[in-house]
Amino acid sequence: MKLFTCDCCGNLLYFENTTCVRCGAQLGFLTDAMHLSAISVPDDYDCDRLPDPGRPSAFRKCANYTEYNVCNWMAPAESEEPFCVACRLNRMIPNLNTENNLTLWHRLEIEKRRLVFSLLRMDLPVEPLSSHANGLGFDFLADPDPAFSERGRVITGHDEGLITINVAEADPVTREKMRMDMDEHYRTILGHFRHESGHYYWNRLIRDTEWLGPCRELFGDDTQDYSRALERHYQAGPPPDWQERFVSAYAASHPWEDWAETWAHYLHIVDTLETAHHFGIQVDPRVKENDELDVSLELDPYQEDQFEVLTEHWLPVSFALNSLNRSMGHDHAYPFVLSPQVLKKLDFVHRVVRGRQLLK
Repeated sequence: MKLFTCDCCGNLLYFENTTCVRCGAQLGFLTDAMHLSAISVPDDYDCDRLPDPGRPSAFRKCANYTEYNVCNWMAPAESEEPFCVACRLNRMIPNLNTENNLTLWHRLEIEKRRLVFSLLRMDLPVEPLSSHANGLGFDFLADPDPAFSERGRVITGHDEGLITINVAEADPVTREKMRMDMDEHYRTILGHFRHESGHYYWNRLIRDTEWLGPCRELFGDDTQDYSRALERHYQAGPPPDWQERFVSAYAASHPWEDWAETWAHYLHIVDTLETAHHFGIQVDPRVKENDELDVSLELDPYQEDQFEVLTEHWLPVSFALNSLNRSMGHDHAYPFVLSPQVLKKLDFVHRVVRGRQLLK
């Protein structure tokens, strides 16, 4: 994720900010420039830094910004569409008359916009399912009250472009219980979005394309019965040697899940490397007398053609990230081992994404 500075006062901004804490400028994210811009400035603040004071007038706040304050993105002023690029993807939102659902929805929207930011940076198709047959859509749903409904709990997942997220995932206590119950090393809202988007982009980028054959050679035969594969996984667990071939235990359940998990990790890597780059992070650990982990992050990971370059940066950065977390008494931020076979799969995802970019 990029860092941003206020157009008005130069203060450091973060992706989720709606107001600059120094000068009070109101902020909005402009997707055409991928920039968090000052859209209005307090009358009592003398601002002479705005590069184009009239430009924000070409945009207006997303309806979810003005009505619920769960978004900070802008939509073109001339468009009849009230929502921004990210919120147009929503098909259903939770019942806001239910206590705490607005807070949970807000947390989901923050992480969803991080996903959409990455997809836009990768120049991937991001059309709403509501208006495109092959589009992407989101349902944010809560479990029904068992006293009033016989419908079972909401299952987070993907079905032909529609990603359903149980809003309970936005409750940290509930999510941590789910993580422990399922014996997972890592479970985050953003991780869910990235994983489920992997299923969607398998349909868009792999299925019915020239990538399908090479994908099957690397990830396995996706035509095997999916339900039976998952049932077998939950009953018997992953194979003993899963870490040699898969990025997670769940990835071993079926080739579709292997692809989705690998896709999610690819997004983890690229976005985290961009964040490290914008913070100017350099890793030069004092280990013995070699410079094996010496690295400087002078790159744009979203535009890097060679995955090997990303790997050279990611391994030391993740090592430092985990070490910093341990120093603060937390578990590893990235508790995964990238075996040679997993790196081949990540490289394949990179080639699919970059190949699509380079063909344009």
